[in-house]
Amino acid sequence: MSVKEVSSYAIHYNEWEYHMIHSLVIGGTRGVGREVVKLFASQGHTVSVIGKRPSLAADAASDNVRYWTMDFTNETELLAALTGIVKRGKLCNLVFAHRYKGNEDPWDGELATSLTATKKIIERLSAEFCKDSDNSIVLTSSIVSHLIADEQPLGYHVAKAGLNQMARFYAVTLGKQGIRVNSVSPSVFIKEESQEYYRSNPDLCQLFSKITPLGRMGTAREIASVIVFLCSPAASYVTGQDIVVDGGISLQAQPALARKI
Repeated sequence: MSVKEVSSYAIHYNEWEYHMIHSLVIGGTRGVGREVVKLFASQGHTVSVIGKRPSLAADAASDNVRYWTMDFTNETELLAALTGIVKRGKLCNLVFAHRYKGNEDPWDGELATSLTATKKIIERLSAEFCKDSDNSIVLTSSIVSHLIADEQPLGYHVAKAGLNQMARFYAVTLGKQGIRVNSVSPSVFIKEESQEYYRSNPDLCQLFSKITPLGRMGTAREIASVIVFLCSPAASYVTGQDIVVDGGISLQAQPALARKI
């Protein structure tokens, strides 16, 4: 990169915070996605949200947040919604925080929801990002992309591993368009919808805290904060990476964990 190109990039970098930032969150009505929406909105972004379930009453759409409710695997509905969303402005950030929640075959459901729908959305929207600005796509994966959790089906494991590879693939193919692509892999964490469950099972919370190097469970807000960081100029040279957010639990050998237990 020449001095002129570096100077030009610096100008665009500094202008990032001054132009309208349009962020789209897929799966933004619950869990980590909901926390991402809150953080984006608090930073003044224009936020578009697609969720399979309606938004909670506490998250009623404001001037800068608008919700679309649909099945991600319904291609007709999805493409119609994306057409309406891009009318709100060119995108700067695209976050995927959805997963399959259904009663049908978990293999077909996971792959259709987590992989096929994600691919279609990225390929439909890749030309709709702002020009000459720092743009970001973040895929929410899991540590089961490379570990095994026997309470989750095979499709969930394969889908999460696929998301990590998808992030790397698009990081390479979309880089020239100024789009960075990364993934975030959390472990077990507390979200608003699961708070009551963990309050009712203090022994389980204590066990997780005991085997986690940081000595506590994480929260949906902490996962969301890493995602929002990856969507900020502070991560402007980070692409194709998977950031594990698990308090260090996956660093330990199983025999060491067994001894702790």
